Amino acid sequence: MSTLFEYLKSEFASFDGKPLNPVDSAIFTQAVMLNGERVVAPLPEAPTGAVERAVAMLSPRTRSSRFADFARAELFDDMFTGLAPQDIEHCLFLLLASPRFRDIEVRFHRCVVDEKTHTQFGAMSFTWRDEFSYVAFRGTDAPFVGWRENLDMAYKPVVRAQTLAMEYLESVADRLPGKLHVGGHSKGGNLALFAALTCSERVRYRIERVWCHDAPGFKRGAFTQEDYERLVGRIHVTVPQDGVVGMLLDCPIEQHVVHSEAAGIEQHNVFSWEVAGDDFQYLDAVSDASRMLHDISAEWLESMDDATIERVVDAVGKAVEASGARDALDVLRGGNQSVKRLIEVSRKLDPVSSEVLGQALRDVANLAAKRLGRDAAAWLLALAE
Repeated sequence: MSTLFEYLKSEFASFDGKPLNPVDSAIFTQAVMLNGERVVAPLPEAPTGAVERAVAMLSPRTRSSRFADFARAELFDDMFTGLAPQDIEHCLFLLLASPRFRDIEVRFHRCVVDEKTHTQFGAMSFTWRDEFSYVAFRGTDAPFVGWRENLDMAYKPVVRAQTLAMEYLESVADRLPGKLHVGGHSKGGNLALFAALTCSERVRYRIERVWCHDAPGFKRGAFTQEDYERLVGRIHVTVPQDGVVGMLLDCPIEQHVVHSEAAGIEQHNVFSWEVAGDDFQYLDAVSDASRMLHDISAEWLESMDDATIERVVDAVGKAVEASGARDALDVLRGGNQSVKRLIEVSRKLDPVSSEVLGQALRDVANLAAKRLGRDAAAWLLALAE
């Protein structure tokens, strides 16, 4: 099966010969997972007035980097981020070799991590000559701070990373050439769409496409149909057939379902997605299990007010901290065993947190029972007892 790796090895055409496609977009969303702190020029101060914006557009460009600048062994200790850093490392060396990507210019590194405010944000911009620029937002990596911010999206209309994404897009737009593409994978796709929906009309007018690769949506009601219509025909959403992350929260945009060679949550890794020529291999629809996950999670969230959801999120955070897990990878790789461990730990928390988690799990189990049958949901109920 052909994947992003094979595409990087075999696609020799430049962007002059072949325009940017969904596979290229997915690659840029992984390139932003490289730590550019000591490699890429930082985000400039945003021009404030019309004259300053004009000067920014006409002035010499900020010093740019190439992917070759990342390939320095002394930087490797913290160069590769994300949930599959080994794939990002492999991707870097293929980017160096690729005649399509090796001369891409990289600019405007920005990274903010703040545990107190549950903030995890990262972005870089990629440009090809004067033809196009791709503003890429980083997905969630292993530390828990980013995952807590993801959970906060369930009850907060806006989290700080989303505000930072809009500010970043506004700041770099006047300093980037060509048509604008804005995208990300996972949380990065959520940030990309948020930035495109909330930026100024002046910037939005330049956006050619918004790319959301297996990205969660928004709290219901955060945006109206009129908001989405401002980008009609310019939002491209992809999810794998057994998608989990991309089925969470609300996003009324048609999904392109990609075939993945992986199983379960591992399908979230875009390096497992099948490539067919200049595009992905698409299927007709997500699996029944994936659709059921969306329906159950949506109904569960609608059954609670924001204050209750916040209490559940706080309780989950306490349980994860008490479980001894070092980062999100410990939890994700543990599968069902991690779920059982978190439930066991939750019983030892303070009585309020323990009851909140127990009730939340019972509610989910009851919803699952209505849709799947009592036998299929019985193990959830057993855990909640």
